[in-house]
Order: sequence, then structure tokens, then C-alpha cells
Amino acid sequence: MMTKSSRKSVLPARTHDYEFLGPPGALVISISAPFVCYLAAFVCNDVSGCPIPSALHPRSLSLAKLKEEGAWPRDGIWGLASLRVTSSVLAYYLLSLVLQAAFPGLVQQGVKLRCGGRLEYKFNAFSSAVAILFCVGIGTYLNGPDFALWTFIWDNYIQLITANLGIAFALSCFVYYRSFSVKAGNKDKRELAAGGHSGNLIYDWFIGRELNPRITFPVIGAIDIKAFCELRPGMLGWVLLNLAFIAHQYKMYGFVSDSIILITVFQSVYVFDALWMEPAILSTMDITTDGFGFMLAFGDLVWLPFIYSLQARYLAIYPVRLGIPGVAGVLAVQALGYWIFRSANNEKNRFRTNPKDPRIAHLQYMETSSGGRLLTSGWWGSARHPNYLGDWIMAWSYCLPTGIAGYVVKHRSPVMMSLGDLTDGEGTISGGLVKQQLLQGEARGWGMLITYFYLLYFTVLLIHREMRDEEACKRKYGEDWKKYQEKVRWRILPGIY
Repeated sequence: MMTKSSRKSVLPARTHDYEFLGPPGALVISISAPFVCYLAAFVCNDVSGCPIPSALHPRSLSLAKLKEEGAWPRDGIWGLASLRVTSSVLAYYLLSLVLQAAFPGLVQQGVKLRCGGRLEYKFNAFSSAVAILFCVGIGTYLNGPDFALWTFIWDNYIQLITANLGIAFALSCFVYYRSFSVKAGNKDKRELAAGGHSGNLIYDWFIGRELNPRITFPVIGAIDIKAFCELRPGMLGWVLLNLAFIAHQYKMYGFVSDSIILITVFQSVYVFDALWMEPAILSTMDITTDGFGFMLAFGDLVWLPFIYSLQARYLAIYPVRLGIPGVAGVLAVQALGYWIFRSANNEKNRFRTNPKDPRIAHLQYMETSSGGRLLTSGWWGSARHPNYLGDWIMAWSYCLPTGIAGYVVKHRSPVMMSLGDLTDGEGTISGGLVKQQLLQGEARGWGMLITYFYLLYFTVLLIHREMRDEEACKRKYGEDWKKYQEKVRWRILPGIY
């Protein structure tokens, strides 16, 4: 049993106060975030509309009507889960673990820990994802949109949310309980996160008590739970969901719209760029600072794949044809955001690695007492976090292809249709292989609460991340950061914020 003195030696000094409004905020987020995932699935569907008609007429709202329009499971609350679906999801996680262990990969050490050592990480998420998608591609080639994986995802969407939520919850409880076995001077280099040992059960469970929890499996070996969840099941799951939605659109309408292709390509490039650059996670706050708790587990395994794919799911039901002008407009937004994002990051990286590089040698900077240098011209002289502006602009390109979203489902018999019949001036989708008619009607615009929710969330995320960065920089640079703020006044968007 740990003595009081040895227990204190593994508790890092807390370097900041509660985040997310402390225990009450952690509790609210832990309940409301899963609720949002289910809500988005039920209020935007292929049974009654997006949003469901009752949402547009609150006075006529009733529990019975909500269940009918929201396609509530026939088995009631028990229908939200399925043993078969949960088993399939666990098999998918197991496959990811096996591929990580079996495939060759880059072995790299992480940042230096407080205990003085470094942890080793094996990176092969990119090759693992390519292998899975190669097999999926063969299945799609042989079976088309009726490939079992695509129909399984579409038919069990709600149960998939529940299965991943259950895994996130179980992992959070497991690592929280296990964190109390961390001892000073342990040979496994286990240590607690600076902000995760407040003593409040709810908050520490949410924010993460242990910094880098690991577990050893027979045959597979040691797995870093946080690094595994960061880029593997959820990120690839996001791509698989989008592809399932494309398959469903083709199955229902006989074509694939340019809008859903754009979104899937943009998001797939984002995912595979992250997988290719997997070692870069070693310097991120998620790995170096944050403990692994429900916040990261839920975010990686549930929120990211199911919330980030809402636009593709909407377009699977209500295809939008952008045409050449629309495609060009969305591409222009994406290109602008990427240019700002990549230019700002390249400028910073070049300055850090080779200040004499002729491309950045002319930039002005200020020296800090700690020996660091802070750029005061160029991109980083216009704002303290210009890369976030590029990120935010790119987020628009994920939502704009859905247009002025919203539709109401009118059931009828199927008839044939061509691509030219996709929409008329009234925002109607009729004919085709579908068994219903989709009208925008009074729902027009209200569906944007679903399809543009990602943009709203991402805005809040970037501002919160920027605030965390500011606090970290204040602690690192002290008074020099205040001087830097006087030189570079704006945080993200020059002249506005």
C-alpha cells in the first residue's frame, strides 16, 4: 500500500484551475454531449424530415408524435443498443489493435516526462487504414452499394452510437480506477496528469487522471490507450460513415451528387493527412498535457465520427446538386482556408528550424527572457493564432455543400427519375429509386441547425483552444507574453477578435 509521502511524490503540482466550469460543467458536458449525438440522429432522418415536422410546431408537440417522426426504436430504449452491433464494433477495435501490432511502423520516443524518462510509440495508423479500406474497396467492387458493411452502418446507425459510447464510458471508468495504482518511481513511467487530480471524482473522471495509460494484451503487446484512440477507430470510422452515406445515396437515387463527393473528399484528405503525420501527435496538448478521461474518449470515439459526418448523412437523404459554379465556390473557400492554415504553420516551422531561411529571414521578432523568440510580423504578426483562422474557414467548406438545408418527407410509390430531376425550383426531390418525395417547404433553412452545427461547434472549440494556448503561453513566457500581446493585439481574426 502506498504511503502518504510516496503518494504525494506522484502527484504533479496543479498548474491551472478547473476547466469547463469545474465539476458541474464536466457533469453537464458528460450528459449533454451524448444527448446531442442521439438528438441529431433522431430529429434529422429519412422517415419524416430534417428537422422533424413537430420541431417546427412546438405547440403540437407530443411524446407519441416525437417517437413516430423521430423513428424511435420499436423496442423502446432497449432498441438503442444491440448485442450484435456492439460485438461488431468491438471486432473493429480488435482489428485495429491487431493491425497496429502486426504491421511494421515507425518507433519514436515521446516528449520527456516529469519522471525523467520517455515513452515509446509505434506509428502505422496510415498503413492500417489503407489496408482496411482496400478490403472494403474489394467488397464494394463485388457488391456495389449493397456491400454488407454499408447496409450495416445505415441500418444500425443509432446502435453504432450506443456501442461506441459504451466503449468510451467503459474506457473512462477503467483508466480512472487504474490510475490509483500509479506509484512513484514505477518502471513503466506511469504518471498523473497535472490537471486531473483535483480530488473530485466527476471532474477527474471527465478530464482524465492518468497522463498516458497503457495496457498490455496477450500476443498484441503494450498499447497506449490515448494514442490509439486519438487517430485510429474514430478517425477511420468517420471516413467509413461518409462512404456508407455515399453508398446509401447511390442505392436510393442511382447517382452520387457532387456535394457529397466534395465533403467526403475534403474530410478524407483531412483524416489521411492526420494519419500520415501521426508522429506529430507527440507534441500536441492531448498527448503531452491532458489526461485520458471521458472528455478525450468520447471526443475521439463518438463525437468526432458521428457529429463530423452529419453533413454527409444529410446529403445521403437529400442530395444537393451544386453544379460547376457551386463546386468552384466551395473549392475556393477550402483553398483560401488551407492557404492561410498551411502558410501560417510553414512560416512558424521554418522560423523555429532555420531562422536564416530566406523565405522568413526578413520577419521581425522579439526575444524572451527564457531564450525563445516570438514572431511579430508576417502571419504571426497579424494575429497570435492565424492558423486557427485558416482552420475555421476550411470548416465552412464542410457545411456549404448542404446549402440552405431542410426537408420534409412525403411518402409515395417509387417511380424512375434522372439526375436532371433531382431538384426543382421548390426544392423538391421526386421520382428516382426512392419511395418518398422530399420537399423543403417550411423546413427550408431549419435543417441548417443540423448541417451547420459542426461550424458552430468548431468555432467554440477553436476559441476554447486559443484560450488554453494563451494560458499556457502566459505561464511559459510570463511578462514577455504581455509585451507580445501589446505588439500583436489580435487573437485569431485581425480587427475583430
